[in-house]
Amino acid sequence: MTRLADEPTTVRDSTSSTFADSVARVESLTKIYCMPGGDVEVHALRGVSISFGRGEYVAICGASGSGKSTLLNLLGCLDRPTSGRYFLNNEDVAKYNDDELSEIRCKYIGFVFQSFNLIPQLTLLENVEVPLFYQGLLAKEREAKARELIELVDLSDRSHHRPNELSGGQQQRVAIARALINDPIIVLADEPTGNLDTATGQMILGIFDQLHQDGKTILMVTHEADVAARCDRILTLRDGEVISDEQTK
Repeated sequence: MTRLADEPTTVRDSTSSTFADSVARVESLTKIYCMPGGDVEVHALRGVSISFGRGEYVAICGASGSGKSTLLNLLGCLDRPTSGRYFLNNEDVAKYNDDELSEIRCKYIGFVFQSFNLIPQLTLLENVEVPLFYQGLLAKEREAKARELIELVDLSDRSHHRPNELSGGQQQRVAIARALINDPIIVLADEPTGNLDTATGQMILGIFDQLHQDGKTILMVTHEADVAARCDRILTLRDGEVISDEQTK
């Protein structure tokens, strides 16, 4: 496995997804939240239908409250829709129970969050191993896979450090390694450079560029135009609806 470059790379072209080659698709997806007291409903998503092809690099954009984070949570099986259908790897997961959704997340999905979400008591190596622990892999198998991913993001010399001993960029590289440990079919990133300085953010985006070149499907929520411009497709939401779906490369 080739070590990921620290500098941005040129991404390949991508074609529009179809149902036949989609890794994920939603049909008439809605999400309604009830505010405390139960009298006020917030329509976070309003009948969204969209398909994401294998190997696509997609930016999900929109103002605060547009529904982009809600959409990402539903795509990541962290929440269930109020209505509609969601097919992930051709499985209709919209009605799955909590245990089934947990299994789907472990099997198919890698997450990268703005706040890193690393476990402070664990070392870098142990943090990367966590998803495999829930899959029941033996300790030697977990460690071998984690070391491979740590080398991939060029942090082998920090493997026994804890998160508070790492810079923000290093912590995000750990989070990316953790997201890849189960070889997911889709990587979901929520403002992955939001807590980083410009130079470090560019380095992290270079890693995503390389993952895309390697064929990973990446959906990235961002409010930054320059970050979205790196993607092959820009999906824009407003008031819970898709107002633009643009193929850019």
